[in-house]
Amino acid sequence: MIFCSPLVHLTIEDKMKILITGGGGYVGTSLIPKLLEQKYEVINLDTLWFGNYLPKSPLLKTVVGKFSDVNPIELNSIDHVIHLANVANDPSVDLNQSFAWEVNSLNHVQFMELLVKHSNIKSFIYASSGSVYGVNNSDKVSEDLDLVPISTYNKTKQVAERITLSYESKFKVHIIRPATICGVSPRMRFDVVVNMFVIQAFKNRKITVFGGDQVRPNIHMEDMAEVYLHFLKNYHLPNGFYNAGFENLRIVDIAKLVAQEFDIEFTVKPSNDPRSYRLDSSKLVATGYTPKKKVIDACREIYTALETGLLDDAPNFYNVNWMKSQNLDKFL
Repeated sequence: MIFCSPLVHLTIEDKMKILITGGGGYVGTSLIPKLLEQKYEVINLDTLWFGNYLPKSPLLKTVVGKFSDVNPIELNSIDHVIHLANVANDPSVDLNQSFAWEVNSLNHVQFMELLVKHSNIKSFIYASSGSVYGVNNSDKVSEDLDLVPISTYNKTKQVAERITLSYESKFKVHIIRPATICGVSPRMRFDVVVNMFVIQAFKNRKITVFGGDQVRPNIHMEDMAEVYLHFLKNYHLPNGFYNAGFENLRIVDIAKLVAQEFDIEFTVKPSNDPRSYRLDSSKLVATGYTPKKKVIDACREIYTALETGLLDDAPNFYNVNWMKSQNLDKFL
């Protein structure tokens, strides 16, 4: 999940070297194989809290460690950084909010300072979150709107965004605000809305919806990984914020889609979760990126992977439950 063991020497030789933090997570385990296919050499810094689902490759080196281990390391061979590592989503952050602030914001400053002092990178890509907009009923939630984060997680991401942007004079800075991601990945997650509904459909033949009127933007995992590749290949794009989400759907409509696709029923229960927002990704599309897949594709792919045994319902595919079972305190 996070960053880095002491005094690691990063000395792999090649034309293009990518440093990725948190590459063992849900997004990273889909992104890294794509980087390797492109013949990038990749160094992944990660705690591997949820296991190691990365391929073996002479182009990939994984360094196991966390942000509290930070010491100066040799970074002068790195060309680009993709910073995915964080304590992710509201429930995980709520397990220990002080720790989340430390990882997501304070250690972020330390990391940026390391890069300035010890590297000559061309670009830095930061994985923020579309949830930084908070509750927003605007038809078009674009990058120029004010942020009104309502949770600790949202606030840690907002602060980290501002930290990142403060380094734009040092190297190119692209801050991606992803929608809720869905779809198959080697290190799967079944605690995000689309994926959760599909596994409920597969295991229980029914879905439980809490609330339902909340609108959430969505992005297929394939597109999420491709967006990061897009910014690597087009690193001269203007600095700043870029939304990445292509389907704004009410949660109840996602449930209806899943129920209809797999011929099952769903029930709706009250919820105290007010989070509701849309994303407008016109700015990203204007850079030349075109989305390739939809929520329904993710649903079908997950269901098929479960049917064929490509995926199972592993306990480490649920962030909060796994962190509790493994005793989060030992990581602090």
